Amino acid sequence: MDKLMIVSGNANPQLAKDICVELKIKLGEVLVGRFSEGEIRIKVSDNVRGKDVFVIQPTCPPVNENLMELLILIDALKRASAHRITAVIPYYGYARQDRKDQPRVPITAKLVANLLTIAGADRILTMDLHAGQIQGFFDIPLDHLFAINVFVDYISKLKLDNLVVVSPDVGGIKTARAYAKRLSAGLAIVDKRRISPEKSEVMHILGEVNGRDALIVDDLTATGSSLIEAAAVIKKAGAKNIYAAVTHGILSGNAIENVQNSEIKKLLITDTIPLDGSKKASRISVLSVASLLADAIKRIHNEESVSSLFDMLA
Repeated sequence: MDKLMIVSGNANPQLAKDICVELKIKLGEVLVGRFSEGEIRIKVSDNVRGKDVFVIQPTCPPVNENLMELLILIDALKRASAHRITAVIPYYGYARQDRKDQPRVPITAKLVANLLTIAGADRILTMDLHAGQIQGFFDIPLDHLFAINVFVDYISKLKLDNLVVVSPDVGGIKTARAYAKRLSAGLAIVDKRRISPEKSEVMHILGEVNGRDALIVDDLTATGSSLIEAAAVIKKAGAKNIYAAVTHGILSGNAIENVQNSEIKKLLITDTIPLDGSKKASRISVLSVASLLADAIKRIHNEESVSSLFDMLA
């Protein structure tokens, strides 16, 4: 383990520290600041020559700042002769534009993949991608982890009555089915029509929710509108207590206030994105994925199989 090094930008330093605690190593020293005109200034203080370096940096808000920090940090490590650089991106931003579904729009998920590769990343470690096909955008190895077991362990302890797992849209059926299988629960799907990138309209509910506790599962929530609308509809259909498990809690705008005033009894998110202290609310609980990421990092460093960690949706 003497060749293993963990460094972090400003996106989520606490997660990096928690991973280092799990691995029983010290966090590498890196200066990540700004020049007077706002350009990002980076200096790696520790010797990284010949080291296996893992950069912990989700591309969460502010997305552009954190992405540029990651790219510049990778470049600094490459020029400092690091043996291998793995970009650990718990939350992969710019992932919602993953295909050309309208005229004259970009495919930003592919663009970011190209930027990371050209910057000098040798490997990517990420979690709960918005679309699985993004893995194919990379020409370097990518390990894709899932937070499902972290959520399942928590939900199992609640001993919910006659549980049904709800997918908030048709695209999330595979994930919802995996949760239902592990929790021995029923399955329901909310059929919705998207009006805009930030707003959707619920049309139908496929499955039985009347008289049952419900768990809505999704990969991310920004404004929270989809979750809140889904919760309102299944509550109207007779569901009892409604929980939500979302890996990446972006929670932008008035999302916190909206969740507090919704039918959702508890929103579970992970620490892939740091929750601002001012945004903490009684209905939101944060579960840590530091142990899962640390295990993956250790396996990658030791050239061991990671498949037992990311093959979660079978």
